[in-house]
Amino acid sequence: MNRTLWHDTEGNSIQAHGGMILQHDGTYYWFGENKNGSTSVAPSGDIRVDFIGISCYSSSDLHDWKNEGLVLIASDDPSSDLYKDRVCERPKVIYNKKTNRFVMWMHIDTADYTAARAGVAVSDAPTGPFTYLCSMAPNCSDCRDLTVFQDTDDTAYLIHSSDWNKTLRISQLTDDYTGLTGVCTTAFIEQEREAPAVFFHEGLYYMITSGCTGWNPNSALYGISGNIQTGWKLIDNPCCGKDGRMTFYGQSTYVFQKDGIFYLMLDHWNPADLKTSGYSFLPIHIDGTALTITMED
Repeated sequence: MNRTLWHDTEGNSIQAHGGMILQHDGTYYWFGENKNGSTSVAPSGDIRVDFIGISCYSSSDLHDWKNEGLVLIASDDPSSDLYKDRVCERPKVIYNKKTNRFVMWMHIDTADYTAARAGVAVSDAPTGPFTYLCSMAPNCSDCRDLTVFQDTDDTAYLIHSSDWNKTLRISQLTDDYTGLTGVCTTAFIEQEREAPAVFFHEGLYYMITSGCTGWNPNSALYGISGNIQTGWKLIDNPCCGKDGRMTFYGQSTYVFQKDGIFYLMLDHWNPADLKTSGYSFLPIHIDGTALTITMED
């Protein structure tokens, strides 16, 4: 059921928060943060769970999910980006046809969220293991909530909140998807949007984003553009009906497609106990350039 914590085929809670779904060779892979630990408050006041790793689940029908385990695991080296006291969140994975590798981008940070970097890892299989390569400040900017988008010509982009969440940046990735070309543009300047979820439909790019209210829900907004890199315009809140102005008490994380229908993935954060945060997959209804999303079970 939407707005609840889901369970895998073994009856255990699905730990794939801030995640995404990749379809590859007829199978769906759900990647996300494993938060199956104790929720605590960092000295900075931020609510957190020690980093455990990035989970992967597989399914043929988006209903029954098999736990494939941790595909990126926390390090026991205190100097590592993946040490338990660090932040590793919002993993996004794309497949590179040229290199035949799966590339994961993620938000890497210190516990007080002042480092604000993007990390990258690679694997020969969607179920891992992923090898962590490095972290970076994309085009010399800070990086917080992020996603990746693979265009119809296979050019890929890292899209991330920057300038302390005041602006979104769109950074083109290199051909192997593990670095940046230096081509970078901005969107929604001074609009304070985060949690971007991007898709392309009939000649237009759509981006659904969240406001910046921490763990508290807010009103989603979507923008449209005829060019992934420029010309973005904020339109409206796509969520309708009861609790629509609060994004159904959830936050956007990714848009995926099945059978010609786009679905918005939401996290329903529970800051009192992050491991119990729930999920929703909601169909996106498209009429012209207008998006409508309602809460459905």
